[in-house]
Amino acid sequence: MPLLRATQLQHSIGQQIVLDNAELQLEAGDRVCLLGRNGCGKSTLLRIVEGSAAVDAGEVWRQPGVKIARMEQTLDFASPDETIYDVVADGLAGLGKVLRRYHELIIGDMGDAELKELEHLQREIETNDGWSFQQRIDNILTRLELDADAKVCSMSGGWRRRVALARALVCDPDILLLDEPTNHLDLDGILWLEQCVMSFQGCVLFVTHDRALIEKLATRIVELDRGILTNYDTNYTRYLELREHALEIEAEHNALFDKRLAQEEVWIRQGIKARRTRNEGRVRALERMRSERSRRRVQSGSANLSVNQADRTGKVVAELTDVSFSVPGKLLVDNLSLLVCRGDKLALIGPNGAGKTTLLRLILGELEAQSGTVKAGTNLQVAYFDQLRDRLDESQRVVDIVGQGRDAVTINGKDRHIMSYLGDFLFSPERARSHFGVLSGGERARVQLACLFSQPANVLVMDEPTNDLDMETLELLESLLVDFSGTVLLVSHDRSFVDSVASSCLLFEGQGVISEHIGGYSEVSSYMSRRLAQQKAAPANPSPSSSAQAVATPKASPKARKLSYKDQRELDGLPSKIENLELSLEKLAEKSGSAGFYQQDPSVIAEVLDKITATQAELDHCMERWLELAE
Repeated sequence: MPLLRATQLQHSIGQQIVLDNAELQLEAGDRVCLLGRNGCGKSTLLRIVEGSAAVDAGEVWRQPGVKIARMEQTLDFASPDETIYDVVADGLAGLGKVLRRYHELIIGDMGDAELKELEHLQREIETNDGWSFQQRIDNILTRLELDADAKVCSMSGGWRRRVALARALVCDPDILLLDEPTNHLDLDGILWLEQCVMSFQGCVLFVTHDRALIEKLATRIVELDRGILTNYDTNYTRYLELREHALEIEAEHNALFDKRLAQEEVWIRQGIKARRTRNEGRVRALERMRSERSRRRVQSGSANLSVNQADRTGKVVAELTDVSFSVPGKLLVDNLSLLVCRGDKLALIGPNGAGKTTLLRLILGELEAQSGTVKAGTNLQVAYFDQLRDRLDESQRVVDIVGQGRDAVTINGKDRHIMSYLGDFLFSPERARSHFGVLSGGERARVQLACLFSQPANVLVMDEPTNDLDMETLELLESLLVDFSGTVLLVSHDRSFVDSVASSCLLFEGQGVISEHIGGYSEVSSYMSRRLAQQKAAPANPSPSSSAQAVATPKASPKARKLSYKDQRELDGLPSKIENLELSLEKLAEKSGSAGFYQQDPSVIAEVLDKITATQAELDHCMERWLELAE
């Protein structure tokens, strides 16, 4: 039985048709990715599924007792004085407020009045079986590594995203709704989110721009396009092929229809020569064709992104020699030497708080190095994407934000009317006159890009530019940055985006160590995997005598240990055994990730999960044994 079934949904916002006779069904074990262009109504559909928004027509049936929780796209869910415990407890509705007050009392100083209130709260908690919910909150906070008494307002965007997920998970939902869950998360956070969603046994409906995340998580894809929901029971790569084919068929059908309509319009203008039944039927058919043509909703065009190119910089954009920088209690950059040349596409990769923004400011000369030298290039004109976010006023209209009170902007030496320029970013004249505060997340991102590209620049600093962008605009931005003749300094946790754009990467390894790698995220990931394998293979605690001996005789080659016949046979057979175990693990993971897996008998589910655990343990043992024998 499905958890939710939506049939014949009709919904409009103003003149925009968001849903047109839409159908949707969600079942346990589904991990459904909802795709669509910015502003098409994805977040609205999530609210309809949740029940916090009503439809104009149609029916949304939910299985009796089904629990639905949604992780918000925005992070403004906490007041300045709220702790993590307060926010997570709010996910339990009425009883959450009781547990929240109880927690406040037990961690503070109590007088007689507070003791009486505490006694009353204890009785209420016991009456409603509240201690089990208290345990659930504690388990969620432990699982997500959150400090119950920390203030939410003091946390970074990535940790606030964890708090939002904890609040959604605490009610143990059957359907989990995630709206752009990777925004503000660093790479470690995204990998953590992947594991968290993979282990969730209910249904997940999520909206994201992260293509690597879609490939990893989605069991099927639902596309919202011009009010129509289309289901693709396949992975993301195959979805792109099927969607392209469907659009080609639609274009051919529309071309044939328009040709036939044009022929009928020519016929009607020539005049009807006689009142024959056949001619009257032809006139009625023409009226139906006109009506059908007027109802057709044409897919909006693609964004037309271009950079307002400034004069070229010198060959060297920045040269750093033995640069170090620290903040109280933390070394961010340690003895870094780096040469940034014109045309480089340099990506900075590392966890939140590692010092990526600090290094950008050092490169651009906005910060002075505490030691070492930084030489800036000549004729630098920098456009900084992140700085633009701070000056966007929600009460202003889009046309005023981008035009700054002018009717035209100058792009590559030519004046363009502000409405024409905003049309390149898919803003109709009506939408361009809207206030910034009513725009969707993706539309806000396009406003930021419009501001950025209206500035003459030969150095682009892009700090998380992919947040909230739809797939098509994201791919256009990729192409623009790849073809840009200037220099790009990029901070992004979108793995596919970094792979497509970056010519080299700086990896923040911790304790101020920053290493440079040619290529994109894939090369960095391979390096990290090799380093992790070397750390596992290295002895945990080498003895002082062996260390001293190694230092004393650095050129002496280690003498190979002679294996017994039994050990040698075991070593020879381990590679094939490891390969077979990896294949078995891959098949079991594919089986457990299928859409209908969690609809089976619980004993079957438990058996498969136990096999996965046992196979993984055996694989780890074989890898350790292989490393031991191969030394």
